[in-house]
Amino acid sequence: MTRIAILQMTSGIDPEANAATLVRAVAEAAGGGAAMLFTPEMSGLLDRDRTRAAQHIVSEQESPVLAAVRSAAAAHGIWVAIGSLAVAREDGRWANRSFLLGPDGEVAARYDKIHMFDVELASGETWRESAAYAPGETVVTAETPVGRLGLAVCYDVRFPALFEALGQLRCDVIAVPAAFTVPTGKAHWHLLQRARAVEASAYVVAAAQVGEHADGRRTYGHSLVVDPWGEILLDLGGDAPGVGFAEIDPKRIREVRQQLPSLANRRQLPTSISI
Repeated sequence: MTRIAILQMTSGIDPEANAATLVRAVAEAAGGGAAMLFTPEMSGLLDRDRTRAAQHIVSEQESPVLAAVRSAAAAHGIWVAIGSLAVAREDGRWANRSFLLGPDGEVAARYDKIHMFDVELASGETWRESAAYAPGETVVTAETPVGRLGLAVCYDVRFPALFEALGQLRCDVIAVPAAFTVPTGKAHWHLLQRARAVEASAYVVAAAQVGEHADGRRTYGHSLVVDPWGEILLDLGGDAPGVGFAEIDPKRIREVRQQLPSLANRRQLPTSISI
């Protein structure tokens, strides 16, 4: 059994304040006996005003938030899966980038969100992530204290092909950090996270943003840990930020894969369809 911590937070438009929240969470996670902390999407800055946000979006080498969390991880000897930070790429576009930090504070893996959130909701909310952010192109996994960890971000959860790939790579845990809207969260959050855990026969750890943010948006919360059978082990609710703890059990993964060997039973679909 490996103990993990999951941070639910209400990121704002001030990276310094967000970094302080992350550093405190690292200390709380380590103090609670966790080998690894998971944080939400856009942990360092959540600002829908892109003109205002631009002054804070810098390269990862210049990111004060990443530097602060790296130092905290090293100080406490804990792994940290930063759900994502907005970083500037060399080509001038931005990336919604996850960082996996080792207990020495070094970056062990990076993942750029593949699927851009370009939607018009019935509630009137409109989002065009691709207007500023460039999509990633690579499926990323890494070895960690919880086993092989697969990386995804928020809207990625709606695309089964990514999770099939992570399942075929035999990920034991998949991180799905998010800043889900309230309407889509109410409709689909629990359903999607449980489905992805079942189809990959893996734990899903979904650290989420929650509540009213300084840029005017509201996010759904309900940070989750789901086991490979689809059982919800932890739900931090939709009301407040905080840190929760759960156990990752390798034996549970083996049991589920023995009972329902769907990964082993997968067949290549035909390329032509008869109607």
